[in-house]
Amino acid sequence: MRTQVAIVGAGPAGLLLSHLLARAGIESVVLEARSRAYVEQRVRAGVLEHPTVELLREVGLAERLDREGMPHEGISLRFEGGDHRIDFAGLVGKGITVYGQQEVVKDLIAARLADGGDIRFEVSGVVVEGIEGDAPVIGFVDGDGQRQELRCDVVAGCDGFHGICRGAFTPQVFDREYPYAWLGILAKAAPTHHELVYASHANGFALYSMRSPEITRLYLQVPPETDAGAWSDAQIWDELGTRLTAEGFTLNEGPLIEKGVTGMRSFVAEPMRHGRLFLAGDAAHIVPPTGAKGMNLAIADVRVLAEALTDLLVHGDERGVDRYSDTCLRRVWRAEHFSWWMTSMLHVAPHGDPFDRRLQLSQLRYTVASRAAATSLAENYVGLPHAALDGGLRT
Repeated sequence: MRTQVAIVGAGPAGLLLSHLLARAGIESVVLEARSRAYVEQRVRAGVLEHPTVELLREVGLAERLDREGMPHEGISLRFEGGDHRIDFAGLVGKGITVYGQQEVVKDLIAARLADGGDIRFEVSGVVVEGIEGDAPVIGFVDGDGQRQELRCDVVAGCDGFHGICRGAFTPQVFDREYPYAWLGILAKAAPTHHELVYASHANGFALYSMRSPEITRLYLQVPPETDAGAWSDAQIWDELGTRLTAEGFTLNEGPLIEKGVTGMRSFVAEPMRHGRLFLAGDAAHIVPPTGAKGMNLAIADVRVLAEALTDLLVHGDERGVDRYSDTCLRRVWRAEHFSWWMTSMLHVAPHGDPFDRRLQLSQLRYTVASRAAATSLAENYVGLPHAALDGGLRT
């Protein structure tokens, strides 16, 4: 087989890249290890930044998002028993939209297949070769068990943190694991609060969010070694009630649809390019979920990559691909810092150092009392404009 761009991974990054390339007249093949049903159902992030929503609208992928997404104009920081709203709309004139990552994936798959896009699900044994030259080759076993060979001009590694593409070269790695994790639940219970609540409590952090008018998504800070099965439903609801308590706030309880523990880490691989291989999304970087940046960073990566590959493959201009890694890493490190800052401010240290706790409370009080501090939080949370950190891709 032959294509221009071989894309490994059918998550938001890989699928959106395929869509953007198709709009520029560039062919691609997407290879995915899981089944279509699996990738369309796995629950991941749910917060879309303002620039992400604008991009999806611009490229014709926001019809269902605009109909079913839940726009939010702020969040609440809850501590010392009080609720303090950060008014995104009032501070920076923008907001976010709650719309599950799996819904974005469904929209992207439907759009690619409707346009005749080539997505190969349930492939295995992927091997990437020849990336130092101008004719890479990907070997894989297709869903029927047949060994295949895909020749291409460029490989895009959008296959996540545990994928194979990053292992095709040896980037420098920056890594930090946090001493806590999130016990997350998806509950069939109508939300009682119209925006996300970030709660800092002496028992640990808690997050109140939602996925739809009927489904809530909630998290508790727990030790990394926690077994989700060791927590009964009653224990989870009781602890959520304790950490989220505030005057006038009620917590709807309901049957749990999903329960699991997610570790927290920061990770960056530099550079994000080696020869004709380009990493994007979780294959290149991971952020703790506190800042709601993971999927948004992946989408920002492929926006830059699609433009750079269009210049390369259509116009023979290599300047964009030469700057791809540096351009993306400016945004990545800004998001890494913001996510680390939010995580550090809201999570209780495992050994409960009273000095650290007082520093956290001081930072929280300052953030909600200072317009400048609240504006900085709002600006970063809703997403910095793409041009603000790109440095002018075509200059």
